[in-house]
This record gives sequence, structure tokens and C-alpha cells, in this order.
Amino acid sequence: MLKNSNHQGQTFSMLRRSLYLLPLLYGGSLFAAIDVPVKIESGMIKGIPGSDAAVTQFLGIPFAAPPVGDMRWRPPQAAVPWPNIRTANRYSATCMQHVGGEGPTRPWTIEFNAHGFQSEDCLYLNVWTAAASPDERRPVLVYVHGGGNREGSSDIPIYNGEGLARKGLVVVTINYRLNILGFLAHPELTAESGYSASGNYGLMDQQAALRWVQQNIAAFGGDPAKVTVAGQSAGAGDMHYLTISPAAKGLFRGLIAQSGSKAWNDKSLPNPMTWLSLADAEQDGVKFAASLGAESLKDLRAMTWQQLMTSDVRVQSRAVVGGALFPEGFAATYAKGNHNDVPFLTGADMDEHGAEPHPDVHAAGFRQAVRERFGEMADAFLKLYPVASDADAPAAFNAVMRDYERASMYFWAVDRQKTSKTKAFTYYWTHAIPGPEADRWGAFHCSEIPYFLNTLSESPRPFETIDHQIAETMSAYYVNFVTTGDPNGNGLASWPAVDPASPVTMELGDHYRPIPVADMARLELLKKFFASQQEFR
Repeated sequence: MLKNSNHQGQTFSMLRRSLYLLPLLYGGSLFAAIDVPVKIESGMIKGIPGSDAAVTQFLGIPFAAPPVGDMRWRPPQAAVPWPNIRTANRYSATCMQHVGGEGPTRPWTIEFNAHGFQSEDCLYLNVWTAAASPDERRPVLVYVHGGGNREGSSDIPIYNGEGLARKGLVVVTINYRLNILGFLAHPELTAESGYSASGNYGLMDQQAALRWVQQNIAAFGGDPAKVTVAGQSAGAGDMHYLTISPAAKGLFRGLIAQSGSKAWNDKSLPNPMTWLSLADAEQDGVKFAASLGAESLKDLRAMTWQQLMTSDVRVQSRAVVGGALFPEGFAATYAKGNHNDVPFLTGADMDEHGAEPHPDVHAAGFRQAVRERFGEMADAFLKLYPVASDADAPAAFNAVMRDYERASMYFWAVDRQKTSKTKAFTYYWTHAIPGPEADRWGAFHCSEIPYFLNTLSESPRPFETIDHQIAETMSAYYVNFVTTGDPNGNGLASWPAVDPASPVTMELGDHYRPIPVADMARLELLKKFFASQQEFR
């Protein structure tokens, strides 16, 4: 990984600040696109120029009231109005979390991590726009960060919206409550709620941010009728929850889920589409309260968020299904056609969820892994993925993991199509991002994000010409989808929509072409395996 991360962080911060000064150094205007205060529901707000003076950035806009004190573990409330012009010139605090940071077992370097201070008062968002005036109606992208619903922030450098704003979008990034503050369920919370449920506060925050966008984005030159929401990892799972929430209907016209689309009955972990019943989530909440010696909800609300973080009982940061927000799980909702049916773009990375460029596995270990995952069907899998010696094991292991990942995503898309009128597009990312130990990590989880979001400039990695060319192509697909609901456009390789009769996905990165989801015999076996499993909760 990057050595001397503190020094790297200081150097990276200096790099970002110097980018903001470029318009001054080269004689450009101090003022970006919308250089006058704009009116939103809470008051007047003024932005500042981005590193490119053609883009105005509005940082740290409150979209909800601070969820503190008695408002802890309640649905988000409207932002508190302000009387004067508010200058939106810096990111807000990040929401409560244990920041993972860099480390010898993590491929995510400084640009993939949160950098701000933490506070319970964290429900803010950021807007980037190159619109010349509020009268424009540009397509809007709202980006929801990943991090297992336990960490992450809208201030993470690779989520910077300037790169896509330059290409015609209005870009919004949001914070939402995480960990205990975002997902605790408890019988006392359920009793006081008025809607007979608890938990899901972070997911409510996401929907509150989308309602804010509907009500206010026109002030920034955005079109509230052309909103696409995107998320990565846990954020991708959260995109799927938007499809099964009646409360989210009409808040968006397209969804993008990156590394987070799984078959309804995929029991592998990590799986960001998993969920809890209210009874199970409440039981976890009771154990959590007991671990802190809290005898009541009042006791929990009296603690600082730092005290809450000292518990050794982990409350799962997962959706609670069964209430008004999410009446039913995925399989039931889609089977009845009750989902929010919008165009959907989703994908997976070649070296994630088990696969990696050089897996350390031998023949016996491979066979054991297959038996653990596939149980009674293991012998059938071992025939289709044969291993004669230890030398064969790494390639066979990767073949199983990669076929499995693509197949799970494909079967999700096929099930979706049964009751959907809109198209779905899937991709498979194959480009290894350059940087520390690139040969070890390859095309790792999240590595495609700076290419799609056109944010290579936010990273200190040693990008080459080919990387910038890939970013131009990826961001073009992204902009097309946000603009039209279809990633295809002039000058781009044709990207086919999901077709149950043609099991392919779009390879992106090193090549731009449709590729088979898997060899047909292997795909049929995977189909049989998934059909044998129950919906995973």
C-alpha cells in the first residue's frame, strides 16, 4: 500500500487545494457557472468555483435537521431554515463510523477513504453543476457511497462530482446515518414510532435526500424529472431497496448498482441485498442495549455517539423488511410486479468477492471450498471445474468465483425482467487499476468507480494514457445512461440489454464487448444450484 500514509494524505490534500487555484494561476475567472446565490427551500445558498471554473460546487448543504438528542433514531425531519445567504464552501462532517483506512490487507488507497471529522450532525449533501443558470434542465446523478452501511462519506475524493458535471450532469453526493445510528431496531423504538417499526434510519435518510433533490435541484440547473440514483457496494444494495419501497416511488427514473446485484437466492457473503425481519433486528437491538448497561431507550439517547461505539455487540447495518418502508422482500415484491420499475445498470468486478489475480489455493483446498459452497452438488461442479494438481487450482478457483458472480447477477436480471417493462444492462469490469501492489489486487472491488465517475484526477495513482482513455469511455456510458436510460451512444461499442435468450454481459475496461456469462454447461449447473436455494435473508 502507499507508504507513510500521513505524508501521502498531506500531499494529496495539497494537490487538491492546488487544483482549486488553477483558474487563478492561468487567468481564468474566479466565478464558475452559477456565480450568484440560488434560492432553495431552506434559504439562499451560494457556491464556490470548482478546480475547473466552469463548474460550481455547493458543499455541505443540509437536507435534513440534525438527528441529535431526542431526534436520534427517528425518521429525518426537514432542514432548519437559515435567514441569510449561506456559503456552501466545505464538506460537512462524516457520519459516525470506524474509518477503515488503508492497510496491508486492503487495496483501497487514500482516494477511496473518508477524510472529514465525524459528528452525529451529518445529514448534508453536495452539488456540482456547470449549468449557466437555474433555468437549465440538466440530467441529475445522485451518488450514494458504499462502505457496508458502516463507513464511508460524501467527501471521499473519488466521488467528486466535477468530472461528470463537466460532461453535462448535475451531480449530488449524500451522507446518511451509518452503523448503530442508522440501523438500530429496538422494541421501544418500534413502540414510539407511530408506524409499528424501527431501524432503516439510514435508508430513510437516502429517501429524504432524494425528496430534497426533487424539491430543490432545479435551482442548480437540474431536472427533477431526470434523476438517476447510483451506489456502490452497500450503496448498490441500497439501490435495490429503492426498488421495493413504495415511499420511493417517483423519486428517480433510473438506478445504477455497482458491485451489488445478486440473485434472490444467492447465499454467498458479502451480499448487500440481504435483510432482517423486525423481530430479528429488535433482538439484536436488545442485546446491544444490554451490552452498554442501558435499561431504556432514554439511557441510549443520553449516551454520546462515542459511547455507543464502544459496544462489542455488532448491530447489522441491514434493511428491516416487513414495515411500511419495505413491505416485502425482493422475490415477493418483484413477483407481484410491485417494484419501482426503472431502467437499471449494474455490474461486478473481476477480482472481488473471492477472486483475485493470484489466489493462494491448492487442489485439496479448492475441492474443500467447492464442497462448502455447493454441498450435495459439489461433485457436479468438480467435474466441470476439474483440478488434477495443485498447479491447476488457482485458475479453477478463479473460474468458479467469476462464473458464480456473473451468473448471480445475470439470474437477478432475468428474474427482474419477468415483471419489468424497462431494460437492465450488466457489465463486468476487467481493468486492473495501477498503483500499489497492482498485480496483487487486480480489478478489485470499487476499482472501476473513478473511471465511471471521471475522477482519475482525484487520485495519486500513476495513471497512464490508457487509463484516461478508459475513463473517457466509461464516463460516456454513465452520462448516456443518466441522460436517456440507455448507456449506448455514438462512438461507443454496443452494449446489449439483458436478454434471457442470450446470456451475455458487457466486458468493460480492457475490452468493450459482450462476453458469455459462463460456459453453457456451467451456467446451467449454476442455474440449478441457485434454484435449489431459499431466498437469503
